[in-house]
Formats: sequence, structure tokens, C-alpha cells
Amino acid sequence: MAFLKFPHGFTWGAITSSYQIEGAWDEDGKGLSIWDTFVRQPGRIERGENADVAVDHYHRWQEDVDIMAELGLQAYCFSISWPRVMPAGIGKANAAGLDFYDRLVDGLLAKKITPFVMLYHWELPQALEDKGGWGERDTALAFADYAHHVVQRLGDRVTYWITHNEPFVAAMAGYFTGEHAPGVQNPVIALRATHHLLLSHGRAIQVMRSELPHAAKLGIILNLSPTYPASERQEDIQAAERYDGAANRLFLDPVFRGEYPPDMEAMLGPLFPDVQPGDMQTIAQPLDFLGVNYYSRAVIHHDPDFPIIQASETHPKGNEYSQMWEIYPPGIYDILVRTYKDYHPAAMFVTENGVCVPDGVDFDGRVRDYRRIRYLRDHIAQVHRALEAGVPLQAYFHWTVMDNFEWAYGYRMRFGLVYVDFETQKRVVKNSGRWYAQVIRQNGFDPQSVLPL
Repeated sequence: MAFLKFPHGFTWGAITSSYQIEGAWDEDGKGLSIWDTFVRQPGRIERGENADVAVDHYHRWQEDVDIMAELGLQAYCFSISWPRVMPAGIGKANAAGLDFYDRLVDGLLAKKITPFVMLYHWELPQALEDKGGWGERDTALAFADYAHHVVQRLGDRVTYWITHNEPFVAAMAGYFTGEHAPGVQNPVIALRATHHLLLSHGRAIQVMRSELPHAAKLGIILNLSPTYPASERQEDIQAAERYDGAANRLFLDPVFRGEYPPDMEAMLGPLFPDVQPGDMQTIAQPLDFLGVNYYSRAVIHHDPDFPIIQASETHPKGNEYSQMWEIYPPGIYDILVRTYKDYHPAAMFVTENGVCVPDGVDFDGRVRDYRRIRYLRDHIAQVHRALEAGVPLQAYFHWTVMDNFEWAYGYRMRFGLVYVDFETQKRVVKNSGRWYAQVIRQNGFDPQSVLPL
């Protein structure tokens, strides 16, 4: 295959989330988040770990920005900790919390790294959860006020703004399966949370449009998986359609069409949340871009034991798997092309793509994570293929910059381009980081190459 060159102006970046890296969980006036509470509940997190320190980015941000600059990152997407900025979720903003993000933005700009600011990556103030969390409509109103405070401080220097990262996970893992904070297991509340998360997105977009400069670019990040039936049996084909509705269309349709999928409304029946007049128009605010997170595909079979949708994932035998998912590079092409064909977002970014595989520091101080390099090579090649198919892709972000706290898995799963010794906090650029730096320098890569220079 020929050298895969990306268009002039294509942006290469990486992404993190506040709770997974910052630490400083109770410093400088920060309030409790639902995750600060969740990790203290026995049995919630592997090995009983927490992110009180995480990778100490709150204190080591300058070192981390220097590493990003060394890698040649052109953009860095990070989330704001809502309880760090507004400890009670509402009311007066915490100046010390905003000061941290002020310093971070200035530090990035000094290194010519474009900041992409995300308002929410699952870090709800515990004070709001105590009042019902995303199950309550008032939380959407509070989110819009929080957006106001952040854009007032950072809006003079930040162009790219994201409301939510993966509202599907926030709603379903947080309020349906209970695997994530706040650990609720209630399908009615999960669907209310879905609606209120989307409503908060629309309200925040309205606030930001009114307060940010005209040049600001606003969007949302959705985790999307192409869905395939496990067999040609009609029951599996129908199960895959239901799964696609719940995982993909339940979020894409409101954002881009101003309606929930009719088949989902019919299937969910009395479980469906209360939609008030004007809600759907609020949710369907015009966007400048859609961020797509992709890790793997979903192969679905009919499962009468799975609640409501009667569909669940199966894992094809003989394929390659990471510690968490099947590795299926064509899936990123399929979902990017399908999303653009069906919804026509003005622009698209790949906002998360990465893999967790075991790695460690060798005797000579190197981290030879060649499986990650292969994963990146094969997926970025499919991103290039999607560009050639006409998808208006403008950026690719790797998940993630450095190893971090991986939610319920604790510190076992490593996704970073940079290895972190969680005991000493020493950072080591992995071979995948060196390979990615070369891709950025060349604005492309040789698809046959797996070794860094």
C-alpha cells in the first residue's frame, strides 16, 4: 500500500478526562463528585482502588504539557471537573478551580497546542446526585449555568467546546447497570437521565452560542458502535436493530433530527421519559461538529433474558481481542460512513480511539507496546479510507495521553501513549507514542510500518 497522506490542516491530538488523571480530589475547594463517593463503596472498583491521586495531573500538568509538546500533539481535549469549578453543582463558582484550567489553557497555547474543552466526562457533583442527579430535570438547568461560568473564564482563548462525552455511558452504566457512578440500577431513571443529559446538552449549546465569540466551534461526543447480527437468523437481525436503536440512534436522532427513534419509543413504552414541549427543539441545536468515539463493533444476538431490548453482545471466536473488546478496525470506517450518510454532521472528529493491552517498562527503559502500534496503524488507515469516502473528518484524537484510572477497572487497564508508574508517577513515552509522533510529523504514515524510529 502507498503512503497514507492526510489532508492539509488535519488535526492530530489526544484526549483525557479530569477524574481519571487529575487527582487532588479534595484540594483548593473542590467538592465531592459521584465518583469520589462511588470508589469508596466496597466492591465497586477492582482491588478497591480510587483516583484520589490518579496520575497527579493537577500538580504535574506542566510536565504533562511538555510531554504533549514533545510528541508533537496539535490538539489536546480535556474535561473540566464540574465539582472543582462548582463544588455544590450550583451557585457561586470556585475561583481556585477555574484558575487551574486557566493555567492549563495558557500552558497549552504557549506550546502551540489547541485546547478542546469538554464540560462533562461523568463527573457530576455529589450534591446534585443527592437531589436525584441526572434523573431530575433541574440537573439540566444546573449544567447550563455551569457552562456559563466556564465559558466566561476560558471563552476568550478556547475555540472548540464539547458539552458531553458519551452520554450513553453516563446514563446506562450509571443508572441502568450500575457499573459506574452513581451505581443506580433502575431503567426508568436511566431513561430519564438520557433525556436530561441530552436536554442539558442543548441548553448548554444555547448558553455558549450566546456568550462565545462567533468563531467558536461547538459539538458533542457520542460513543458509537457499528452493529452486526450474530447470524442471518431473523431474530438476530431484529435484535441487532434494537441494539443499534438503544446504543446509537437513541442519541443521534434527538441531536440531529429533533426526535427519538419511533421504534425505541414504541419498544420502551411506559418506561420512556417525560418529554416536555420544546425539549426536542432545544436538544437539536445546530452543531459545528460531532465527535465519534470508537473502540470496537457490536455483534448482537437475540437474548430473551436481557431486559427490555432482548439483545446482547456475543464475541466471535478466533478474532483478536484486547483486555476489554474485540479488535475490529473496519468498524471505525463503517460507523463513520454510516453516521455521515444518515445524519450529515457539518464536520466530524474521531475523539477517542485506542486499546488496552498489557505493557511495561523493559530493562532498557523502553515500553515496546507493538500491539498498540498495530491497533493505531490499522484504525488510522480506516479513518483515511473514510476520508476518501467523503466523510468530513477534520481530526483524530488518541485515547489517551497517559495511563490513568480506568473507572471500575482501577489501574489495571493501560491505554496511554505514555506509561505511568503509579507508585512514583514517573512518565515514560511508549513506543506507540514515538510512532504516533512520527505520524503527526509526516501527517500520514506507511501502513506497512509497525516499528517507531
